[in-house]
Amino acid sequence: MKKTKQLFTLQRYFAGLVSAMTLLMAGCSNDEDVSLREKSIIYCSEGSPESFNPQTVTSGTTIDAIANQLYNRLITFNSEDNSIIPAIAKSWHVTRDGKKVTFYLRKDIRFHHTDYFTPTRNLNADDVLFSFNRILDPKNPYHQVVSGNFPYFQNVNFTGLVENIEKINDYTVRISLNYPDASFLAHLASTYSVILSKEYADQLSRTGDEKLIDQLPIGTGPYKFKEYRTGSLIRYYQHEHYWQKTNNATQVVFDITTNNSGRLAKLLAGECDIVAYPIAHKKIQEFPDVMLESVTALNVAYLGFNTAKPPFNDKKVRQAVAHAVNKQAIIDAVYFGRAEQAKSVLPQSSWAYDKTLTEHEYDPALARALLIDAGYPDGLTIDVWAMPVQRAYNPDALTMAKLIQSDLQQIGITVNIVSYEWVTFLRKLSRGEHQSVLLGWSADHPDPDNFFSPLLSCASAETGSNRAFWCNQAFDEILSEALSTTNPNQRKAFYRQAMAIVKDEIPLLPIAHSKRYQAKANYITGKSLDAFGGVNLSRVNKQIVGEQ
Repeated sequence: MKKTKQLFTLQRYFAGLVSAMTLLMAGCSNDEDVSLREKSIIYCSEGSPESFNPQTVTSGTTIDAIANQLYNRLITFNSEDNSIIPAIAKSWHVTRDGKKVTFYLRKDIRFHHTDYFTPTRNLNADDVLFSFNRILDPKNPYHQVVSGNFPYFQNVNFTGLVENIEKINDYTVRISLNYPDASFLAHLASTYSVILSKEYADQLSRTGDEKLIDQLPIGTGPYKFKEYRTGSLIRYYQHEHYWQKTNNATQVVFDITTNNSGRLAKLLAGECDIVAYPIAHKKIQEFPDVMLESVTALNVAYLGFNTAKPPFNDKKVRQAVAHAVNKQAIIDAVYFGRAEQAKSVLPQSSWAYDKTLTEHEYDPALARALLIDAGYPDGLTIDVWAMPVQRAYNPDALTMAKLIQSDLQQIGITVNIVSYEWVTFLRKLSRGEHQSVLLGWSADHPDPDNFFSPLLSCASAETGSNRAFWCNQAFDEILSEALSTTNPNQRKAFYRQAMAIVKDEIPLLPIAHSKRYQAKANYITGKSLDAFGGVNLSRVNKQIVGEQ
């Protein structure tokens, strides 16, 4: 009775509940509803995917929804210790000079059988070559269907790094590099390096439907695509011939619920099994039927300055803002104290972190002096873009923007807070339409380069993930030097230099490194969260209600 009262009270507290079950069970009888519910995992996500192919995006929302559910990579990360382990490739060999990597493929990997594709063979070397040549070869028709836009690979200069990829036999592939790169295997293990079906691509080519390869996905992952209702839900069915052990769910539904309170209300009402980016952590812990799950994430939230536009093309203005922002107040109000104040883009948990690094102290008087020195004695007006979705690195960008607005007002800067729907926000951001933006980065793998190159390299300034549009040749050369050796001490020294340059130039102001949270019903067992790389629902199980 007490539990019922608590649920009722909280459901009223979190207004705006929308029924997910209506959509989930559409077309089913009551008995079928119960059976379907018992065999389904419903994940309430915070936004819509931009694509169904992780090769073509860097949005965390999209990666969460598709990467680990639909696809496999050659190699992957061990969720316990972040070491690189076999996946589609059962083993690999790297030559002593680090310039040739040979992968030996499993022979039992089957692609999805769907309403729109019936595979006639298992995965082989041709699929691996197709998946990467699509990225490497500008003349490949599947390169052109996305206008050559493969942001992750462009950020890490994948085309400059890979000399060629060759088929040794049906189950052996060799990748030759133009130069050794200490992070190369980590790139192949990241969520972006998925293996597609060449046979499916050939089918699409015969009908001129090449664009569908990123919209109607075919992979080898634990689930296969069934339907997507824009802005509403994604439905996957179990891959009946999956090569690894998976859970007991016959389907997985991503219920897209952008409202924070709405997601939590659905969890408490039993309409979601797991919810992304939950609010009200203390309130959740009052309910015995739900639990809060967290993982120490490799991420950073930052205020990025568009260095290609006034006034942030002036370093003194960037310095003024850096000294005016009270990071600790943000940690307290936005993260409820559950985050680490950032001194650099690299978190303290990274092996390359420089413990001697100092940060821009909160000093409004110094900030005001810097602003006057920059030629703004009467102050100025700027835009701060706040993203409309919750991410692990920033659970509430709007509140963060309001705190920064208040801080900057103290030194004579008026802040207009700007936001758009998420897909529009990302599109306008990539075009550089902003002056400054509250955004962040969740690492795709533990190599430190994954923080520097995607966020701050000259290559990423061209592809759009460098939201500061900052390009510094000396900084880029240091990153290249760091990747040319596998000696950890040498690499750490290079990254120390890189961090010093970023601190001096301030293309972005690091604010926080946070934990990542999920809330789930207590009948869900297993962990779907990793420190990086989205969510993996094949690792969780749902206990049948009748067996509780």
